[in-house]
Amino acid sequence: MRIGRRAWLAAALAVPWGARAVALPGGAHAHAQPLLSLVVGSAPGRGADPSARAFAPFLERHLRNVRVAVLNRPGAAGLAALRLLAAADPDGSTLGWVASPILPARLVDGDLPGTTPDLLARLRLVAAVQAQPLLLVTHPGTGPATLPDLLRRIATPWRSRESPGDPACQPLATPPEGSAGHLAALQLQAREGTLLNIVAFPTAAAARHAAEAGHAAAALLALGDVHESLALATLATIPNPIAPPTILRGLALPATAPDSRAEALANALRGIAADPEFIAAGTESGFRPAFVPGPEWTAKMRAEHAALAQLWRLTPWTPPPTLAG
Repeated sequence: MRIGRRAWLAAALAVPWGARAVALPGGAHAHAQPLLSLVVGSAPGRGADPSARAFAPFLERHLRNVRVAVLNRPGAAGLAALRLLAAADPDGSTLGWVASPILPARLVDGDLPGTTPDLLARLRLVAAVQAQPLLLVTHPGTGPATLPDLLRRIATPWRSRESPGDPACQPLATPPEGSAGHLAALQLQAREGTLLNIVAFPTAAAARHAAEAGHAAAALLALGDVHESLALATLATIPNPIAPPTILRGLALPATAPDSRAEALANALRGIAADPEFIAAGTESGFRPAFVPGPEWTAKMRAEHAALAQLWRLTPWTPPPTLAG
């Protein structure tokens, strides 16, 4: 059967997301499923990579007729991936798996001349689809029973000398400097107006093990990092003057991407958040499906950026090792 040129052209223009042609035997060509690159700012198996890979099949299901490939771009604690996304082709074939407060934190601690001041303006937040609350967790047998008890235990030695009845100073374990858990610990310290013995561990798992073994009074972790632990009890959610600290994860595009691409992605994310299998995956993995539209998420990020910039002036955490890292 011969296909006329006009029919072939109409079919080609109807293919969404810039499908790429693939060679067939004999020199013929056919359009493959469009390939979307989902950029992640961590190495395979680390950081945000597992959550992005678990999310990709749901994006394929709800966008339909696309393939999603995770593109790892570790470096500078996530800044390398954000810069790559901001400079990507505006055709919508490159997406970013981004999170708050991680993104606004990188705008603060990576804010070197000519690098990040305009980065958020060069990105378009499509929508968030996952939420993970941050929790204070402690060993149910030996840990503190209340938040005031915890604060007494983790106050620095000079504070303990002022209150002779306080236990010896113990650490509050968190993931690495600049992570959501570590930032929440610094915000708790600022809210309390005293120095706390905050100890950042190399990984969230190491911080959790410290609390499980009783080597730390508590750990401040995302729900996904503690949901399978049988040796920890939730002590409290973290007080915050702006909003309860929650990690939001979702998709971003280059700011130059067309509205049609952003709208199609937002509709897909809305469907994913209501997908029974996605809801079940959240129960297993420790996140809660939550659809937050792009404009609302952007406003939240800007508020977080302002709060973190103020926190940085009071208590700077360790910035990314190098912007080339």
